[in-house]
Amino acid sequence: MPTDLDIARLHPPKPISQIAEKAGIPTELLEPYGKYKAKLPLHLIQPDRLKHCKLILVSATTPTPAGEGKTTISIGLTDGLNHIGKQAMAALREPSLGPVFGVKGGATGGGHAQVQPMEDINLHFTGDFAAIEKAHNLLAAMIDNAIQAKDPHVHIDPRTVRWKRVMDMNDRALRNIVIGMGGKANGFMRETGFDITAASEVMAILCFANDLSDLKQRLGNIYIGNDFDGKPVFARQLKAEGAMAALLKDAIQPNLVQTLEGNPVLLHGGPFANIAQGTNTVLATKMAMSMSDYVVTEAGFAFDLGGEKFLDLKCRYAGISPAAVVLVTTVRALKYHGGQHIKTLTEEGLEALQKGFANLQRHAENVRKFDLEPVVAINRFPSDTESELAQLLEMCAAAGYKAAVAEVWAKGGEGAANLAQLVAQAAESRGGKPHRLLYDNNLPMAEKIATVAREIYRAKGVNFGPKAQQDLKQIEKLGLGHLPVCIAKTQYSFSDNPKAIGMATDFEITIREIEVAAGAGFVVPIAGDLMRMPGLPNNPAAENIDIDAHGQISGLF
Repeated sequence: MPTDLDIARLHPPKPISQIAEKAGIPTELLEPYGKYKAKLPLHLIQPDRLKHCKLILVSATTPTPAGEGKTTISIGLTDGLNHIGKQAMAALREPSLGPVFGVKGGATGGGHAQVQPMEDINLHFTGDFAAIEKAHNLLAAMIDNAIQAKDPHVHIDPRTVRWKRVMDMNDRALRNIVIGMGGKANGFMRETGFDITAASEVMAILCFANDLSDLKQRLGNIYIGNDFDGKPVFARQLKAEGAMAALLKDAIQPNLVQTLEGNPVLLHGGPFANIAQGTNTVLATKMAMSMSDYVVTEAGFAFDLGGEKFLDLKCRYAGISPAAVVLVTTVRALKYHGGQHIKTLTEEGLEALQKGFANLQRHAENVRKFDLEPVVAINRFPSDTESELAQLLEMCAAAGYKAAVAEVWAKGGEGAANLAQLVAQAAESRGGKPHRLLYDNNLPMAEKIATVAREIYRAKGVNFGPKAQQDLKQIEKLGLGHLPVCIAKTQYSFSDNPKAIGMATDFEITIREIEVAAGAGFVVPIAGDLMRMPGLPNNPAAENIDIDAHGQISGLF
């Protein structure tokens, strides 16, 4: 079986000027990064055109550890819509180097549903992640410099500083470190650590910013910690936001690339979905909506994480609303949630499939709580049997869901033609009606958290640990009680226990602490233990990646 890289090389990319022409972008506005990728100026966003575009949100059911191909479906659906005569483009996230060199591999789709040039995109691309990393770490350096300064204008209490450093690599050795060792000349000795770049608040800020001025203001609003009088300290008090924004002047511009079938794609930003909002930038989404009749975008992990955050956070701030929601599922994921062992998922399991269908139903019910109707995309895998696919389609029909089997890995846009027809019909029948938000920002913070936990996760209650209770008081003291919530929890369960797969019933969510992301514009209630700096596996994907004497890369997937 050919690899994704093998398939990509069978479809030589077109010059980026041709892709720009297809999207209606004048060539002189491109800022090329080589032959096949370019950055785009922000003035291409046309607010008056947004209401004429149909935005398609691609989400999913609860995944297996390997993922279920949400990005692959998003790309295949974009090609599928163009295949049936619609004008469509995609707005997606950029990959992180951590997964590329770790377990999951890249994030450019798979098979015949990919974006390219996949080697560039999966590696350094246009340098956005590096710029975010540098801006984040500049603030970290300025914080430690202010602590060390003999005559500081802000007396930061180092015990209250939560701002770590970031790096776009899986490196468990950096999770917890001590800095400032070796004497006073090296700074104040304290404990800190590293997160991966995708978990940086600067990444979340870039993805919500409306322009450079808004970006700079949000960077200035980053909450650092407290001074020795207990008063809050923000990045603007260190006069850090100007230099940080200067480092991001190119990163704020969306990136234009293409699918294997030559359809335009904007790739921009890449925040985690179990820590942050898990979706591409507002700027890229609005720019795509300014240039196309249909825009396909995705939100990370399952609907209980990425989908809820897309609708309650991104749409709330951006003033946009999807015309249709696609729920990606697979036979193997539903069998897994129906109790079939992960090592036997390639074996037929009709009983487990029927039992695991409840996971799909719960996610579909959650979509409907936003006054939206799901379209189910069954991402076909080679091990799926005809009996399993037929049974899943029958269950979807009995539950009242429009559903189609998508064979985008094998067939590209042609394999998504039936799905594209269903999605287009759903989007056109909605008529521009906005979705319903799950909660009002004016509710007390604890009630907003409880609303998401009760309505989306189906928890019977929320326990706030001692630290979380202190954090609730601090949030009110900071005057940030009006912010929406971005709950951080495992992607493998509706609950905060990753082992509670399937339907997870009769449980309570425990919030152990609540972090403030004032620059991004939300608070982060943390449920369970979450990894912000992943480690490499025993046999990392990096071991298989190589380059020959002619510059030809191999081993990417």
